[in-house]
Amino acid sequence: MASLPTFKHCKLAVISSYVPRRCGIATFCSDLTRAMTEELGNHGELYVLAIDDIPEGYRYPDEVRFQIRSNVQADYRLAADFILSNQANALIVQHEYGIFGGPAGAHILRLLREVPVPVITTLHTVLAAPTPEQRKVMDELWRLSDRLVVMSQRAIDMLREIYGVPAERIAYIPHGIPDVPFVDPNYHKAQFKAEGRRVILSFGLLSPNKGIEVMIEAMPEIIRRFPDVIYFILGATHPHLKKVHGEAYRTSLQRRVVDLGLVENVRFRNQFVDLEELLEYIGAADLYVTPYLNEAQITSGTLAYAVGSGKPVVSTPYWHAQELLADGRGILVPFRDPAAMAEATNYLFENDIERNQMRIKAYHHCRNMVWKQVAREYLLLVQAAQEERMERPRPLPRHRKRVGRIEELPELDLSHLRALTDDTGILQHAMHTTPDRQHGYCLDDCGRALVVCALHDQLFQSNDLDALANVYLAYLNHAFIQRSRRFHNFMSYSRQWLDNEGSEDSHGRALWGLGMMAAHATNENLRSVSVSLFQPAVGVVEGFSSPRSWAYALLGIHAYLEHYGGDAGVRRLRLLLAEKLFALFREHADQEWPWFETTATYSNATIPHALILAGTWIPDGPMREQGLRTLRWLCDVQRSDQGYFSFIGNSGWYPRGGEKARFDQQPIEAAQLCYACAEAYRATVDEQWLAESRLAVEWFLGRNDLDVPIYDFASGGCRDGLSPGGPNFNQGAESTLAWLISLLTFLNQVSRQTLHVKPGGALEQADSTRADTVVAQADMSH
Repeated sequence: MASLPTFKHCKLAVISSYVPRRCGIATFCSDLTRAMTEELGNHGELYVLAIDDIPEGYRYPDEVRFQIRSNVQADYRLAADFILSNQANALIVQHEYGIFGGPAGAHILRLLREVPVPVITTLHTVLAAPTPEQRKVMDELWRLSDRLVVMSQRAIDMLREIYGVPAERIAYIPHGIPDVPFVDPNYHKAQFKAEGRRVILSFGLLSPNKGIEVMIEAMPEIIRRFPDVIYFILGATHPHLKKVHGEAYRTSLQRRVVDLGLVENVRFRNQFVDLEELLEYIGAADLYVTPYLNEAQITSGTLAYAVGSGKPVVSTPYWHAQELLADGRGILVPFRDPAAMAEATNYLFENDIERNQMRIKAYHHCRNMVWKQVAREYLLLVQAAQEERMERPRPLPRHRKRVGRIEELPELDLSHLRALTDDTGILQHAMHTTPDRQHGYCLDDCGRALVVCALHDQLFQSNDLDALANVYLAYLNHAFIQRSRRFHNFMSYSRQWLDNEGSEDSHGRALWGLGMMAAHATNENLRSVSVSLFQPAVGVVEGFSSPRSWAYALLGIHAYLEHYGGDAGVRRLRLLLAEKLFALFREHADQEWPWFETTATYSNATIPHALILAGTWIPDGPMREQGLRTLRWLCDVQRSDQGYFSFIGNSGWYPRGGEKARFDQQPIEAAQLCYACAEAYRATVDEQWLAESRLAVEWFLGRNDLDVPIYDFASGGCRDGLSPGGPNFNQGAESTLAWLISLLTFLNQVSRQTLHVKPGGALEQADSTRADTVVAQADMSH
């Protein structure tokens, strides 16, 4: 056995989800951390930086010394500072795409770029067919890591063949297991009221990919041969599944158990049990089954625990099972084949000698997988990485020029949005921060509110705003006029419509919100409702005369086509509206005045934004360049001598040949400019556009003509404009939504910037085909 590292004092930092969070990787990291701490003894110390998936975090044990909110990018920079200030010798990262925030978990890259110590990254997920974003993350992750640790030989092959990772950067360390004695299952059965019965076990966080229904379908055939058999299904429903779908999957399994008459032979335990009780369940099992539904499972901690406890296993042939159950350590059966599961199970129950030989082979094979040995291997790997760094120092990756500092922006606060929203919609106006019911509601604001919900879902990949989105969608649904395919706009507080038909611009903003929800809503029900309203409402825009209604509709159409790129009718409408908008510029714009009207008025940046989007994705080069040129002009004419934005005021606007009105400046101008410049950045990867987007956000925070914040840090709302005497202290819906759209837009773009995503025309095509990605995902989810 190799000797332990001989550090004078080893100080290790570990980044991972962590117990008591119900997550397989949290359990893995807790077990590994405990084992490494024991192995280090007085020669070192170890602390954990835990990744939180809920705002309030968890009540962690003492070894957790820093908490990182997964979707708050600034926390990753602060975590890097914490690691540096605490002088860690090395960093161990437990990696799975879904743990970290940002596109494909890209936020972790920001931290790794800023730490100078050796990095050991354990890959709990390897993708055979990664998305472009996942590929970018993995390509940079392995370059930032001194070693990648994998838990199967197949993962080594995938990393070398698919990702081009050099062999010397990859280390194989098996999944750890508790060191338990080889015991007779009958020893533990009494405590589960299973004396004298044959016990089959599956455990882990419950989700549809586990294929439990396949084993349930196999049970009648097993019971016909062995009536005393009992099947324990142990584990709580996966928290992320439960959050979106509740207990629908578990209920479907329980209903099937009743339908098949298996109530006496199948028991569910809907609980995340501690390690001691889990090992007692495993100890009581005569047979362990993993009927997973597809092969793309690169590591299974539950399988490792079962095999390491000396359990005979019947499993489908996912990747990790193929390796761990080789050489007679288990039986593999085809996917989704209840008859084969039943046949293999009955065979093992009928052949005691072979079953016991399988137990012995499994138990002895896994002795090098006990946590003590696994911890030792990690510490030796850390030592090797440190020695290499001393011999061949590796410079930190060069940072791209930073545009602004995201950590200086306030955190997202939805308090005022919630205060303005009731069960009808979002109230238009407020007296300071108090909602003003006299003016009721409008379609414009509910459409913008849906944009906020969609941007939030896009950034955080959560359904936290589903209740709000339901309210806004209900307003749009009620406002829709089937006969004319138009919307009402204004409604009184007493829920009476105040118009026969809303404006063209309000219709366009409604389509913007619906299109964004169709593209980015994480809740499929909300997505479906959005599509069912978008589709009948979009066609009438062809007959509209308002250029801004065309532009807003184009924003919504583009978002819709991100998810439904094959809709030929909507694609045709995009082309028609874009050409109409472009024609206005060809007719009226010139070098001196690159605008389509004689006066620049309100929501100006929406127009070039629509041209940039349409020109990029149709594609039409001249259209795209017109949009970029016009947006550059808007930025330049609205920039003060001191470098901040001074937006066109509504007291006179900006007529051709005249003076630009300085006041009153409206938050909608800052929001639409921020939104448009972010799109210009995506189209060009010119970081100046990201700087302009950031500058528009800073207008809300006090970088403006009066040097006063428009955003209210106390309420989370936004004041209704900037006048010569100061801000309008009323905080209505339009201004508050403008702030939220600006902040979320910029946060989304900075998050994407972490990946250095390049522009192009391939994403829409990829979204329209939506080919399933093969995911080789780890599972240690008891």
